[in-house]
Amino acid sequence: MVHVYSLEGKPTEEIDLPTIFYEEIRPDLIKRAVISAQTARIQPWGADTMAGKRTSAHTWGKGHGVARVQRVKGSRSPAAGLGAFSPQTVGGRRAHPPKVEKIQHEQINRKERRLAIRSAIAATKEKKLVESRGHFVDKISELPIIVVDDIEAIKKTKQAKELLEKLGVWSDVERVMNSRKVRAGRGKMRGRRYRQAVGPLIVVGQKRGVELGAGNLPGVDVVKVEVLGAENLAPGGVPGRLTIWTKSAVQKLAGGIFR
Repeated sequence: MVHVYSLEGKPTEEIDLPTIFYEEIRPDLIKRAVISAQTARIQPWGADTMAGKRTSAHTWGKGHGVARVQRVKGSRSPAAGLGAFSPQTVGGRRAHPPKVEKIQHEQINRKERRLAIRSAIAATKEKKLVESRGHFVDKISELPIIVVDDIEAIKKTKQAKELLEKLGVWSDVERVMNSRKVRAGRGKMRGRRYRQAVGPLIVVGQKRGVELGAGNLPGVDVVKVEVLGAENLAPGGVPGRLTIWTKSAVQKLAGGIFR
């Protein structure tokens, strides 16, 4: 039995946890499911098949006292006599260019993916795993945190902040705020200048505005239970994300949506 908390952060009733919260925790499957989700977003790319080959270069053959590399035709052109086409020459083709045919996506079986999601859901009630991810759980009395469905209608960030404070989760949001740092390396120039930690996840049965209120808080994600994935529950493939469930979301889990 676990408590269901009101918007004031006080327990209002007790409910039984669905059996999905007692699944065996499989970090290996969770990691595979997350990698599969990440690699599915990679866009295949490759070099032009004619790159470095648009030239009149040909080899002179033997008997000229020079290497038999392919050279540009002509006599009065600056490029005449220079090497081309061959991989080792300036302006030549690449020896092994990237190819569109390369398989980037790591496949995972449907039953394994669903088992990974169930396993990641079970990990959200283990306080040791949640704490080992770096979340602040000192002010949290029990896991998983289940709240009434009224949270789904919170549209103001101020209200969302007050609720998280009453539930003892706000310190984890502050941890995310303090973790924001400038990335090392070239990524600074490529649209990913900052790195920051991952905060709490709010799983709802229906989005009625909470994505507007809580979505503004750094590190906080709001997801409908039907589209829940291993990447939401275990960012980076590490299980044990601090998760807040609504009562309706838990009831849908009991209905066996991930079986």
